[in-house]
Amino acid sequence: MKQADIQVYGGAEIPDHPMVALLCSEKCPGKLILDTYDLAKLFRKQGVTVISGFHSPMEEECLRILLRSPHPVVWCLARGLFKRIPTQPVDCRPAIDEGRLLIISPFKASLSRATQKTAMIRNRVIADLAAAVVVAHADPDSDSKVGALACDLLAAGKPVYTFDHPANAAILARGAKDISEFELAPFAAALADGGQTPRLR
Repeated sequence: MKQADIQVYGGAEIPDHPMVALLCSEKCPGKLILDTYDLAKLFRKQGVTVISGFHSPMEEECLRILLRSPHPVVWCLARGLFKRIPTQPVDCRPAIDEGRLLIISPFKASLSRATQKTAMIRNRVIADLAAAVVVAHADPDSDSKVGALACDLLAAGKPVYTFDHPANAAILARGAKDISEFELAPFAAALADGGQTPRLR
């Protein structure tokens, strides 16, 4: 999908600096949930722009964590754009007003409800827009949509990172890198131009 086909709330532009995608299967082991919260806090501290669907309870908490900073966040929906700035699960109005949050959608406004199919399309768009992808957890089940996407991305040469945990053994075996190998500098440095924090508009 071309960026020109993506709907953007408020007329802002999709960042041209490197972003990190955050994806996770719906069901996630407790240890990995805590590890992901810690990673979100690290990204927040280092000024990494994260793009995600922020759909699962864990991802919603990551959105809360990331919005507690002056750095940009990109929220990609599996439905059409909201008619109003959402106040749940997080009150997004301050972040939108301050140019710290961009809400985008690859779907027309008439699509008012997310489905499994639209979630798969959204995840693909998120991965395409990101320079690297962090998969907090890919369900080892053969029907795992996140796991299948991770394998497709790895086959295409996209950098994919995950936590070294038995629950992620399948994608680690396919070539996903341990999150400890993730280099923050190319992403954090993009936000350190003269000490200025970039805005989304």
